[in-house]
Amino acid sequence: MTLPVSATSILDAHGVDPERARVHLSDALHTADDGELFIEQSESESFVFDDGRLKAASYDATEGFGLRVVAGESAGYAHAAEISEDAIKRAGGAARLARRGYEGVAAEGPRQTNTKLYGEDDPVASPGFSEKVALLQEIDAFARARDPRVAQVSCSLAGERRVIEILRADGRLLRDVRPLVRLNVSITVEKDGRRENGTHGAGGRTGFEAWISPDKWQASVDEALRMALVNLEAIDCPAGEMDVVLGPGWNGVLLHEAVGHGLEGDFNRKGSSAFSGKIGQRVAAPGVTVFDDGSILGRRGSLTIDDEGTPTSRTILIEDGILKGYMHDRMSARLMGMEATGNGRRQSYAHVPMPRMTNTGMLGGEHSFAEMIQSTKRGVYCASFAGGQVDITNGKFVFQCTEAYLIEDGKITSPVKGATLIGDGPSALTRVTMIGDDFCFDPGIGVCGKAGQGVPVGVGQPSLKITGLTVGGAGV
Repeated sequence: MTLPVSATSILDAHGVDPERARVHLSDALHTADDGELFIEQSESESFVFDDGRLKAASYDATEGFGLRVVAGESAGYAHAAEISEDAIKRAGGAARLARRGYEGVAAEGPRQTNTKLYGEDDPVASPGFSEKVALLQEIDAFARARDPRVAQVSCSLAGERRVIEILRADGRLLRDVRPLVRLNVSITVEKDGRRENGTHGAGGRTGFEAWISPDKWQASVDEALRMALVNLEAIDCPAGEMDVVLGPGWNGVLLHEAVGHGLEGDFNRKGSSAFSGKIGQRVAAPGVTVFDDGSILGRRGSLTIDDEGTPTSRTILIEDGILKGYMHDRMSARLMGMEATGNGRRQSYAHVPMPRMTNTGMLGGEHSFAEMIQSTKRGVYCASFAGGQVDITNGKFVFQCTEAYLIEDGKITSPVKGATLIGDGPSALTRVTMIGDDFCFDPGIGVCGKAGQGVPVGVGQPSLKITGLTVGGAGV
C-alpha cells in the first residue's frame, strides 16, 4: 500500500529526503531490469519461563536498508544498518556492479492495493514487562496444578513489530506495519521413572490480547498436557510399509516441506525441483488441490504486500491433481514469463528476497475422519508432527511424529512412540486415497527456513489417508 499522508516515513525520520533516495536508486537501476530500496525498523521481545522461574528475557531493536539491482539472472545487493543518504548512495554504487555491461528493460512496478490484512498493533509495548512475566508465572502454576504427574513446565511469549518501506524506481514509497505474536507451552510428565513431553502453541499477526485471554492459554496448557500423557502410555511403533492417516491442521507441514518448496519459482526456473517443467501434467491424485494464500486476515504467514511490494494473493498450485503453477517473486516471474504472485520474501533488510511460501494448504474433500480409520486394516494415525528433512530435488522426506497411534482392523488402538514417515512428496501426492471434510489451519506457529533465511508461515490441510508409506519405528 502507498504510504499514507499522515504517516512519517522511516527515511524522513532519519533526515533522508525520499526524493534524494529515489535519485540514488534510479542511478543504480539505470539499464537494470528491476530492483528496490527496502527499509526496515523492527522491535522484538521474548520471554521464557522455565523450571518455575523467568529463565530468559530479551529485547532487540534493529533498523537498516537493503538496495537491490536485478540484471538478467544476476542481482547486486548492498545493505547497511545506517539509514542515511550517504549510505544509500554508497550501496547503490556497490549494487550497480551487477548490471555492468548489461542493457535491460525496466520491469513494470507491482500493482497497488488498499487492502490491510492486520492492524498496526505493538506487541512489544503492550502488555507491559511485568504483566507478561506475571502471565507466564500464572501459566506455569496452572499447568503444574493440572496433574500430579507434571514434572516440568516451560512457557514462552514472543512478539515483534516490523515496519517496512519499499521505495520503487517509479517514486512510489510503499509501507507495511507487521505485528506478530506467539505463545508456546511445553509440559513434561513423569510416571515410574519414564518422562514424556507435549507442546502446544498459537499466534498470529495481531497484538497479544487475542492470545493471552485465560480461555486461550488454558486451552494450550490442556492440549500440551493431553499430548504428554498420551505419549506416557505409548508403545514402540512397528516399522514397515502401511497406510497412514494424517490429522488436519498442523500436519500440513509435511505438505509444506515435501511439496511446497518444490513449487517455488526459483527451484523450477533452475530445473532443480521434482516439479520442473510439469505444468499441465498430473502430479497428484484426483481431488488434491494445493494452494498458497498470503491474503488471509491475521494469519501468521499473511502479508499485505510482500517484500518487493507486490500484494499477496491466493495462488492455486495443484488443482484436482494437475500442476497449475508455481509461487513467484518478481525475478522468477519475469524470467519464466509468468506473473508475480506476491511470494517475494526476505528475513530482514540484510537479506535478498526470494520465492517463499506464505500460508500453504490442501483443500478439503468429502470423507469423514471416521471413514478413513474404518477403511484401514493396518496402519498408523499421525495426529501431530515435529520437524522433518526434505531433499528439494526429489522430494524425499523423513518426518517424526510427536503423537501417533496404531490403526488395527478399522480402529484406533495403542499410542506409539518413535514413529517416522519416510517417502517422497511427488509419490505421496499420488497415493492420497481419501481427503477429509475437516480442513483447518495450524494454530499459528510455523517458521520456514530456506537458504539461511527464516520467515513466519502458515500450513493447513484436512485429514488425509495415504496408502503405502514407509513407517520407521522402534518395533518390528
